[in-house]
Amino acid sequence: MTKTNKLPTDWRWAKLGEVCEINPSKPKNFNRLFNAQTTFIPMVAVDGQTGTIKGTAAVPYSKVYKGYTYFEENDVLFAKITPCMQNGKHIIARNLIDGLGFGTTEFHVLRPQKEVLPEWIYYFIRQKHFLYEAISSFTGAVGQQRVPASFLSNYVLPLPPLKEQQRIAKKIQDLLAKVEKTRTACEKQLEAAQSLMPAYLHEVFESKEAKKWEKKKLGDSRFFTILPSGVDHFNNTKEYLSTNSIQKDKITHIEETITYDKRPSRANMQPQLNSVWFAKMKNTIKVYSFTKDNKEEIEKFILSTGFAGILCKDGVSPEYLKQIFLNYAEFNKMKDTLTSGATQQAVNNENIKSISVLFPSLPKQKSIATELKEKMSDIEKLQSEIRNQQSVLNALPQAILKQAFRGQL
Repeated sequence: MTKTNKLPTDWRWAKLGEVCEINPSKPKNFNRLFNAQTTFIPMVAVDGQTGTIKGTAAVPYSKVYKGYTYFEENDVLFAKITPCMQNGKHIIARNLIDGLGFGTTEFHVLRPQKEVLPEWIYYFIRQKHFLYEAISSFTGAVGQQRVPASFLSNYVLPLPPLKEQQRIAKKIQDLLAKVEKTRTACEKQLEAAQSLMPAYLHEVFESKEAKKWEKKKLGDSRFFTILPSGVDHFNNTKEYLSTNSIQKDKITHIEETITYDKRPSRANMQPQLNSVWFAKMKNTIKVYSFTKDNKEEIEKFILSTGFAGILCKDGVSPEYLKQIFLNYAEFNKMKDTLTSGATQQAVNNENIKSISVLFPSLPKQKSIATELKEKMSDIEKLQSEIRNQQSVLNALPQAILKQAFRGQL
């Protein structure tokens, strides 16, 4: 919002430096016992998302009287250093011991004067457009850039009468509280949605029926072949899938187009029909398969050696094995316990051979795989709807503030 915007009647434009004292000093003749408990607010105690103090420390005055920023009750604290500034670490200092406190030197202090509320300043400086403009004023070296006090002093804001500020601030507070309540409800819904698949898997694999199923090791050559590295010579080009190319079980991008002679050393795994691939790295769940449904991709792709490929033989459904690799927590726990490596921990083929997986009859495998696929599709759709709601909610606070400072609330 700039001076070109029309203000409501009785509103006026004012510089922040006219309605706030910027970085005021401690009062003259300030005196406090060195052992007096004093509020201290480090930057880490400020929650950037909510603009609130997560926790203050009470320390002896002797610990903070030098080398820290002094402030008083109802002062507005503005984080001046990157990235704290962009992350919204700006608060109203309240509930201070004896009405005063100290904090990191990375705060600018704005002390509202009689004609402006702390809330009016606080909500104004939390607007994205204000923070974006503050970025353009940065001084200092990259990584240690700061907003100068002059930017705050000269910044112009709309100023309504005090009673109108009180009304609008209360309205903002009420609306933001509703947004936060709804956001919390969405988070709980998302948590509930994320628990659906583990609950179903527990129901399937911990059932009385499952206790009768055979455990098969991936190294059992009657049922599986762990595919070795190496690719057959090919003409023209193929597309290289690294582990970065896969998000969960979907291709998000192609790492690069390669030829046989010009390819990364890791582009050395050849897909086969009825093969299932999982990322070897610890704490990584990325799975892809080649079945009759996408057999045309076999000649299209070369995979990274960051994947382990398991070829399914008679009696094993590749769709079932894919769901095990993708969704069954016990498999991924076993895989992770077998990883090794100094820089990047990953499981090797020898260790993969020892991993056991529950296998029912082939018809049951196919039934479970189909049901898991359908349930996962439903769950992903539900999660997507919840995340869309969260995106709308995340945009609401800034929309509310924009209306507020245009006199539209």
